[in-house]
Amino acid sequence: MKNIRYAAVIAILLCFSLYVGAQNYNGFKASIYITSGDVSKMTDTKWLEGVWAEMTKDFKPDKVYIETHRDGRYTPEAALIAAKKFFKSKKVEIAGGITYTVAGDGKFKTFCYTNPESRAEVKKIAEYTAKHFDEIILDDFFFNTCKCPECTAAKGDMSWTDFRVKLMNEVAANLLIGPAKAINPKCKFIIKYPNWYEHFQASGFDLGAEAKRFDGIWTGTETRNPDADQHLQAYLGYSIFRYFENIAPGRNGGGWIDAGGMRYADRYAEQIWLTLFAKAPECAIFEFSSLQRPLGTQFKGAWQGTGTSLNWSDLGDSPSFATLAGLSYDIANKVCSKLGNPVGIKSYKPIGSEGEDFLQTYLGMVGLPIEMVPEFPFGAKMVLLTEQAAYDKNLVSKIKRHLKEKNSVIITTGLLKVIQKELGDIVELRINDNKGFVNDFGHFGKSDKNIFIPQVYYNTNDAWEDIPAIDDGVTGWTMLMQARYEDGSVWVLTIPDSFAGLYRLPAGVLNRVRAVASPDVPVRLEGPANVSLFVYDNNTFIVESFSDEPVNVKVVMDATTGTITDLITNETIKGEKTPDARIWLRDAKEKNAFGMTIKPHSFRAFKR
Repeated sequence: MKNIRYAAVIAILLCFSLYVGAQNYNGFKASIYITSGDVSKMTDTKWLEGVWAEMTKDFKPDKVYIETHRDGRYTPEAALIAAKKFFKSKKVEIAGGITYTVAGDGKFKTFCYTNPESRAEVKKIAEYTAKHFDEIILDDFFFNTCKCPECTAAKGDMSWTDFRVKLMNEVAANLLIGPAKAINPKCKFIIKYPNWYEHFQASGFDLGAEAKRFDGIWTGTETRNPDADQHLQAYLGYSIFRYFENIAPGRNGGGWIDAGGMRYADRYAEQIWLTLFAKAPECAIFEFSSLQRPLGTQFKGAWQGTGTSLNWSDLGDSPSFATLAGLSYDIANKVCSKLGNPVGIKSYKPIGSEGEDFLQTYLGMVGLPIEMVPEFPFGAKMVLLTEQAAYDKNLVSKIKRHLKEKNSVIITTGLLKVIQKELGDIVELRINDNKGFVNDFGHFGKSDKNIFIPQVYYNTNDAWEDIPAIDDGVTGWTMLMQARYEDGSVWVLTIPDSFAGLYRLPAGVLNRVRAVASPDVPVRLEGPANVSLFVYDNNTFIVESFSDEPVNVKVVMDATTGTITDLITNETIKGEKTPDARIWLRDAKEKNAFGMTIKPHSFRAFKR
């Protein structure tokens, strides 16, 4: 009898572990955030059954986040209870969600965190949510833009940034986390950050302190279209997750995308793919009602029907956004579990820094696999430094130490302008407000349009031009230059006045920059802009194009790699011997190059 009871307990525990750990996809979870307005309808179980059945025909969510407050309105308790009961019956994980906004003038309006009545309300919302959930996530409005008389008086002589950072850290501890855990000691409180990471501190987000104070963080990986609203580049969906993961290793719970501003279906799929290519353990879609919308043919790209990664015909008749989400997850599901840990060119961005805003995302769009890190990455062979790095007052001494250890740095012209005096002990360079107007880059090729660039002045033979930039066939400037210091090198990369100018650079220029920048990365890209490369530590990599037309590219790696295999089709591509584009470097060796065509808004994943 004892053995029977023991076997029964084991069986029950096994079933429970299977239920708790079960996922519908390989290597990641799919989830949905449900706003208060939709949750409030969920006492109507007949309506909910019908909507859920239709939504999950092609899309299999593992988890839902049930919101308790938004825009000054609470979700009724009866609706919360009904929603929890329903999703538990469907064996879907549940968590709570809060959006700390108040009703305003059509723009997002945050709480006033200095007003006693508002503070009491903030605390009440946290307690109400903790009563119902063991896990709570904040939608990305836990910041402060209030400039009411109470706030301006409380700020005093502090800057708005310092005031808001101090205030929001206090609010997090005393009005959110503390009260929630007093109500429910099991409660885990998670902060989800938006996509505008360069400007966090100005509105009170404190990435460093909050990543430690909260039980976990989440990442806004939504990027929409680069020519609308925030003007964010697609690569941000990958690089922001990697940066936050490096700030809070193992505590970055997932990425978060939406359909806002979407013009074509592929852009929605790309947001999901980039989140998962960054190795996010979960990808959430905002929000429940958007998934019910029909996906009309106005979202069908002109490139459809050419064999792209997202095939419109696979959506079937009368698709919805849930159909699109399901297909996008299914496509990612074919490769994500086969990928290792991401590796890339280390770019030092101190927490709270700013300057050359979002530049790394533009560099990612021209084929540099970027890995932003919050600490100077000693030990890397090459470190990319933008103007953000000047936030570290000890930067030049760290550069000097790094060079003495036989390593190199690439600094941008934005950083050079800020630190040229301090850098003089390493190399004497000058940069001012003068501009060049260039389209000719010597044997590296020509651009289709002229590009405005800053002019870098250097001392002949103390530094060397690597890529020329010729102004009207008369005056030469430099796109890339090198200066040695002991056994290391300082490379200076000229950044066009408009970062979009990087996309106009000829492939020859980009190939050379990629080659110089990538000694730590076993794979590099050759070809035009608007193609990104993602590299992993288990000999896998992904090439993804954001172009509206097919592009021909090559991937280059050591000659020891003779073939690469497509992770989806099992097609094998044989390499061809090629000279190393890293000319002038003392460790240059013969390489193998693998040519391929990437369809519009598509990716290919390989094992080498």
